[in-house]
Amino acid sequence: MTDIRYLAPRSLEEAVSAFAAAQGAARILAGGTDLLVQMRNGVVKPGLIVDIKKIAEMTEIAETPEGGFRIGAAISGATLAEHPRFGKAWPGVLEAINLIGSKQVQGRASPGGNLCNGSPAGDSVPAMIAAGAVVTVQGPNGRRQMPVEAVPAGPGRTHLAPGEIVVSFTLPPRPAGSGDAYLRMIPRTEMDIAVVGCGVSLTLQGGTVTAARVGLGAVAPTVLLVEDAARALIGSRLEEEALEAAAAACRAACRPINDKRGTIAYRIKVAGVLLKRTAAIAAQRAGGN
Repeated sequence: MTDIRYLAPRSLEEAVSAFAAAQGAARILAGGTDLLVQMRNGVVKPGLIVDIKKIAEMTEIAETPEGGFRIGAAISGATLAEHPRFGKAWPGVLEAINLIGSKQVQGRASPGGNLCNGSPAGDSVPAMIAAGAVVTVQGPNGRRQMPVEAVPAGPGRTHLAPGEIVVSFTLPPRPAGSGDAYLRMIPRTEMDIAVVGCGVSLTLQGGTVTAARVGLGAVAPTVLLVEDAARALIGSRLEEEALEAAAAACRAACRPINDKRGTIAYRIKVAGVLLKRTAAIAAQRAGGN
């Protein structure tokens, strides 16, 4: 049996140093809700586990001077739900993060782990993309930032460089008249993997869409930023013609697979349906802001 070392550093520098020195033999433990399952199933066999939950920056939530939010990559969904203002500013992001597993899992599961797991069906990722979230990563060569949509590289893979760790997500300030939402289609009522997931963020002025972003999950090797769908919504008053054009853009962006949860044809159809439903909820929330 291979020995596994466990390290719980108190600083990012120590975490990065240990993670990089392991040269691919280490795994990051944020919540562990994916990692421990993978280890039990023999999918991964790390020589070192680096637990980042004891690093303050990785588990904090702070409001930025500009009026946005910075959330640590290892913060749990349950902790985020308790924040008095985050859910009011980004209800769709919070909804998506709190769809990760059961109530018990949400006490551990983190948005950073959900992103770095590399699943095209990760619930928080389409909502983060729709929000325009930017991740800060730190590695042996220092810090850098990248948009969330640039991180996934394929199932189980990311574009992070060797030794890099996702530190935090920065969400921009919300202008007046903006709202977001996330919906997914699952075969069961809860605790299932998305057949399709859709995140939409909108800004409306006088009933007209002035800004939009659309994230689409579980329909391609990576979660997608669907810019054509956003363009179809901008300048519209969310008339059926504009919604159908955005839905068509989502369907066109799909590159799904057949599996036990859904066929290619079904996923493509559902992508368009979810775009319309999610946009309606985001618009309703924007009207209230």
